[in-house]
Amino acid sequence: MVKPVVLPVYSPEDNHLRISEIFFSIQGESTHAGWPCIMVRLTGCNLRCRWCDTEYSFSGGESMSLDEIVAAIQRYPSRRVELTGGEPLLQKNTPRLAERLLSAGYSVLCETSGERDISVLPSGVKRIMDIKPPGSGESHRNRWENLMNLCNGDEVKFVCTDRRDFDWMLGVVEKYQLVGRCPVLVSPAYQQLAGHVLAEWLLASGLDARLNLQLHKTLWGEEPGR
Repeated sequence: MVKPVVLPVYSPEDNHLRISEIFFSIQGESTHAGWPCIMVRLTGCNLRCRWCDTEYSFSGGESMSLDEIVAAIQRYPSRRVELTGGEPLLQKNTPRLAERLLSAGYSVLCETSGERDISVLPSGVKRIMDIKPPGSGESHRNRWENLMNLCNGDEVKFVCTDRRDFDWMLGVVEKYQLVGRCPVLVSPAYQQLAGHVLAEWLLASGLDARLNLQLHKTLWGEEPGR
C-alpha cells in the first residue's frame, strides 16, 4: 500500500503554500469547461484514487509565498483561476489565497476531493467537489456533511469506472436530492469506461446530470501542465 504523503504544515504566519505547478490552459471539466483558466496545482494528497491522473503532484513542488503565487497568476491574461491538486484543502493557507484572489477581482474555482471540510473556503469560491464512488477505492472517505454546505455556484462530480459506480451515484443523488440544488457532473474514468457507454446509461436513467468529459485530454492527451 502506498503511504500518504506527509506535507509540511504551514502556520498562517508562514504565508506560504507548496505549489506543484501554475499554468494557463483551457478548463477541461465542470460547467466551466472550455473557458481559458489559470490552474494553480497544490502539492500533496491524502487519498489514492485508483484512477488518479495527477500522481506527480503527490510530492515535491515549490514553497511559494502568497505574493509570489499572485504575481505568477497575474502574468496570464485571464480573470479565472482554479485551485486544484492533489488536494488543495490540505494546506492551511489555501483559503487565504482564495480570499486574496477574490479581493483582486478573480473568479475562483476550487476542485476538491470532498474529504476535507469545504466550509473553510471564503464565500464566493465556486467549489467543485468530487464524490468518490466504490471504484475509486476511497468511497469510505467521503465527508457527507459537505453536501449540507453546498451553495449557489458549487458543483458535485462523480467519476465512474463501471455500472456499479453509476448505480451507486444514482442512489447518492436521490438520497441527498442533489438535482436542483447544484449541477451534477458525471465523468467516465479515463481509459476505464468509454464515454459513449456512460452517455447511454445517463440517457436511460433520465437523470438531469451533465456528462463531464475531460476536454483537456481531448486536446492534449495526458501531457502534464495542460
